[in-house]
Amino acid sequence: MLIGDVARRSGVSARMLRHYDSLGLVRPTGRTEGGYREYSSEDIRRIFHIESLRSLGLSLREVGRALDDPAFRPSELVGDLIRQTRERIAGETELLTRLLRIGAAEPADWEDVLRIVALLQALGSESAGKRQRAALSSVEDSPVPVEALVEAALTETDPNVAGALRWALARSGDGGVALLAEGLGSPAAEVRKRAVLSIAEIPTGEATALLRGALTNSDIVVRRCAALALGARGVAEAVPTLIDMIVEGANDVDAADALSALASDPALADQIATRLVDRLTHGTVEPSGRQRLTQALAEVPGITTSRALADLSHDEDRVVALTATYILKLRQAR
Repeated sequence: MLIGDVARRSGVSARMLRHYDSLGLVRPTGRTEGGYREYSSEDIRRIFHIESLRSLGLSLREVGRALDDPAFRPSELVGDLIRQTRERIAGETELLTRLLRIGAAEPADWEDVLRIVALLQALGSESAGKRQRAALSSVEDSPVPVEALVEAALTETDPNVAGALRWALARSGDGGVALLAEGLGSPAAEVRKRAVLSIAEIPTGEATALLRGALTNSDIVVRRCAALALGARGVAEAVPTLIDMIVEGANDVDAADALSALASDPALADQIATRLVDRLTHGTVEPSGRQRLTQALAEVPGITTSRALADLSHDEDRVVALTATYILKLRQAR
């Protein structure tokens, strides 16, 4: 079969067949009566073998080795091809993500595109200062797509940069809430914590609803962070978790402050005082926990609290009794 016929039937161009010939990959072994070089069926089979190996990403040099070297072992080469392919896919995925983010920002001109690219690069910089400046400038100068802000917030380890990213997300509205919600389900504890801290700074109804749901999260850190944020927002569902935090000594000062903010609502003050007293009388609470609960009553107004403090001033635990007596005197002096 002549080169033109082989090209038509194999889909390999005549030019490429000549190139294979020049490299010694496949040379026509026959001759026509007119002296033209002719491909045999074995030559054509080799062409298809070459094309098959090329489809796996092998170079022509590697194809030649694979076909001609009896000692050639494919396992190592295939392993390298897998690694190279993964790297290429990762690079292409990163490029696609960047293009999608630029497109989502709806740039008006190429200057906008360049500004967005510069901000995206700065967010991924090794310099914490550059990342922080990018986060702070993303709100006013050239808005960064919220997806990029969320990704940065969920991976940032520097506390100052993380604070700047949360600030930027808080000003982006509800756009990042759904993405941050996915972070709450991450297998990495640090990512879950970063997600709930970011949600806590978004002052929207959707964020509040998500924080309510986080009160039942399997991660205790997420539950506590959500309770603190909800307490500041006046959400009564946070009370049980806040009281648990006081008992356990986990951010107990912040938890007591959140309870105090909630207790400013007269409708909640007596409920909070009752819950605190119930835990005080629970036999399983350690003395240090009872002391913290007593201290938490100091900022809870209402007759229920005053009665509880009067009872506690005679408590068997001397520290609790003295604390309750001191708080009562302060309340009476007001």
